[in-house]
Amino acid sequence: MEEQTAAPRARIERPADDTLQFYIPATSSLFERRPRTLKQGDTFAVFDHYGDIVPLERSPDGLFHEDTRYLSRLELQINGRRPLLLSSTVQDDNLVLASDLTNPDIYEDGRLVVPKNTVHIYRTKFLWNGACYERMAIRNFDARAHGITVNLRFEADFVDLFEVRGHVRPRRGRQSVARLSADSITLSYAGLDGIKRETSLRFHPAPARLDPSEAVFEFSIDPGDRAVLFMIVSCREMAEESDPSRVFFTLLRQAHRTRHSATKKAATVETSNSVLNEVLCQSFADLHMLLTHTDHGLYPYAGIPWFSAPFGRDGIITAMETLWIDPEIAKGVLKYLAATQATEAIPEASAEPGKILHETRQGEMARLHEVPFHLYYGSVDATPLFVMLAGLYFERTGDLETIKALWPHIEAALKWIDSYGDPDGDGFVEYDRETDSGLVNQGWKDSHDSIFQSDGGLAWGLVALCEVQGYVFAAKRLAASMARAMAMAMMASTLESQAEALREKFEAAFWCEDLSTYALALDGNKRPCRVRASNAGHALFTQIASRERAERVAETLLTRNSFSGWGIRTVAREESRYN
Repeated sequence: MEEQTAAPRARIERPADDTLQFYIPATSSLFERRPRTLKQGDTFAVFDHYGDIVPLERSPDGLFHEDTRYLSRLELQINGRRPLLLSSTVQDDNLVLASDLTNPDIYEDGRLVVPKNTVHIYRTKFLWNGACYERMAIRNFDARAHGITVNLRFEADFVDLFEVRGHVRPRRGRQSVARLSADSITLSYAGLDGIKRETSLRFHPAPARLDPSEAVFEFSIDPGDRAVLFMIVSCREMAEESDPSRVFFTLLRQAHRTRHSATKKAATVETSNSVLNEVLCQSFADLHMLLTHTDHGLYPYAGIPWFSAPFGRDGIITAMETLWIDPEIAKGVLKYLAATQATEAIPEASAEPGKILHETRQGEMARLHEVPFHLYYGSVDATPLFVMLAGLYFERTGDLETIKALWPHIEAALKWIDSYGDPDGDGFVEYDRETDSGLVNQGWKDSHDSIFQSDGGLAWGLVALCEVQGYVFAAKRLAASMARAMAMAMMASTLESQAEALREKFEAAFWCEDLSTYALALDGNKRPCRVRASNAGHALFTQIASRERAERVAETLLTRNSFSGWGIRTVAREESRYN
């Protein structure tokens, strides 16, 4: 490998005052509300149990596409009243949200005209190719006909996901009503980034009245009969021939077939325990909901609502853990991250040649660099993890052709590890954010206060995380194995020697004899952060730990202070910042 010299970094000795700038304010409990979530591709939606989108301050409810909220309100009323909830569920495969509703007592001029539980409303909705499709069946169970008015109130605020999370913008683009017809309306937003975003709503049958914020339908339903209402909400311009009543079932079948096709090659697990079987089936369904088809293959997005995007570390770890189920996920992750690997130094994006992506966003704020996450590389561990995944994928599949295609990117990652990744040349891979707009901590514990000394003081300066050294060790050993498979014996020998030298340095610098574990990190003064944390467990995963010390780390992680009974605590109970 050619020698590569890291450019000098602008030093930030202590965390700046804005360490909380990417904090997500907590104003309500998602668990308490238990919203209903759908996702397909780069589109996701968060509804309440009714299937509504109710605008609340900093609520993640809405229909989102490419990090922008395209629908911020969708509220159903029957004769001017909100329906009563009977039940609500997302189907086991996560494709369809079904909500059972009924009418409340409806009065006219002080007289009860429609007793509660007379009219049943069954809402079914799913996402497909940037649009939300809904069917609403309204059935009259009374012995006489009833006139039913259905009101659908809607809004599209076109706010960026980071605005929903709490960021305040001094300027925004311009909203307007682009088109209005008898059965459809298109709401438009001209962004400051020069991109025009549109939310198109189309109804069947056509509403009795349609204006920029409400559609009103009038139905007369005979005893035992029903009325059916279809709606499409599209996050892009809609084709004129898109008849909601015709395409609903066609596209629903297509969605089911596509989901089945994407999962049919993956391994399945069946046990003698029916409860465990249900847990496994739901887990696989949840995983496949997060999988997104990209130009490079499947990529597991990190999570809904705030992290429905490609994240380097999250995608790699998910791919590692699912190699036994479906190695195509790992292949898609490797190809995507190779395609987005940094090729130049861009301090505001924490980009350096050979570095692997931390996250990417497509919203207006990212495009305008109001947040640094359009293509952001502020992750110290994604680069060695990328090399590790390539090696593990090769071990699992023997797919040398893919490894050969990826090899220039693997070499670039290894060069980053030895140069930019080790700016002070001490043999450890470290991080320190280059500007005050990036993440303060750049490992998997990336909150601003996650890396600290035993007295609770925060680590600052160049920080070398315990687990990252293990990733580098494993990456070099696996890269050596791939190099040997391509008849590059000299490179393989060099990588193996480098890995062994790192093991010796790691044992000398990180081991804390009295704690029976490895230090959480080394701070900017090379002082060990003498904290019992789960990070040391990664030394077992990567096999950088010696056998005797590995056994002691395992015993420490399973003490009552570290093991809760449900899992290993990220920080042991006796540590100063344990919560």
